[in-house]
Amino acid sequence: MPRMSADDVHTTLAALEAAGTAQNRKVYQRHGVTPPLFGVSYAILGKLSKKIGVDHALALGLWESGVHDARVLACMIADSSKATMKLLESWVKPIDNYVLSDALSSFAARAPQAGKLGGKWRKSKKEFVAATGWNVLAGAALHAEDFDEAAAEELIATIEATIHSAPNRTRHSMNQALIAVGVRNARLHELAVAAAKRIGEVQVDHGQTSCKTPDAVDYMAKTLAHRKAHPPKAKARAKSKSARKT
Repeated sequence: MPRMSADDVHTTLAALEAAGTAQNRKVYQRHGVTPPLFGVSYAILGKLSKKIGVDHALALGLWESGVHDARVLACMIADSSKATMKLLESWVKPIDNYVLSDALSSFAARAPQAGKLGGKWRKSKKEFVAATGWNVLAGAALHAEDFDEAAAEELIATIEATIHSAPNRTRHSMNQALIAVGVRNARLHELAVAAAKRIGEVQVDHGQTSCKTPDAVDYMAKTLAHRKAHPPKAKARAKSKSARKT
C-alpha cells in the first residue's frame, strides 16, 4: 500500500472546507449529521471523487480526520479490494447518522467481505450499524451477480417479522432492502410484495426533513415499470460485466 501523504490529506481537507457552506451545514444537521462537518454538497463531492479516482491511502487519512464530509469522500475513493474486515468494522463503529451509513454501505457492498459483514451488522442492536447492514444487503440485491437468492427468501421473512420492532432508521433500511430484493426477479418480487402487504405502513421519524419512507409495493412497481421502459443497453451491460472481471 502506498504511503499516505499528510500533505495530500491536508490539501483535500482544505479544499473540502473551502467548498462547504453554512446552508449545507444546516441541511446536514437537520438530517442528523453532527459536527465536525464542512457542509459540502454531494455534487462537489462527486466531482472531487471523479478527479481523485481510487486512492485508498488518501481515503484512510480522510476518514481519520473525523470530519463528516471527508468520511463521505473517503467512502467514495477507497479501494474496495483493500477493505479488510478490520477496516470495515472500525469504520462502522462511529457512525451516528444515516447519511454516513448510506455512504459506507455503498463502499462495503463492493468489498469481498460484504456478505459476511452485512449479515453480522444486520443483527446489531446499534441502530446505524444494523441500518448499514441492511443497506449492504440492498446493494448486493441490486448489483451482485452472486447474490444468494435462497437466503433472500429467509431475509424477507425476517424483515416481515421484525421491522416494526427495529430501531427507527433501521426500519427505513429494512424497507429499502425489501424493495431491492423484490425487484431482483419474479419469484422474489412475489414474496416481497406479499410480505410488504402484510407489513403495512412502515413508520419512520425523519426529523426536520421532508424525507419519507416509501411504500414498498408501490416503489417496487415503479422501479420495474421504469426498467421495462428504459432497459439497459447491451453495450452498458457488457462494459459492467467486463469491469467486474478486472
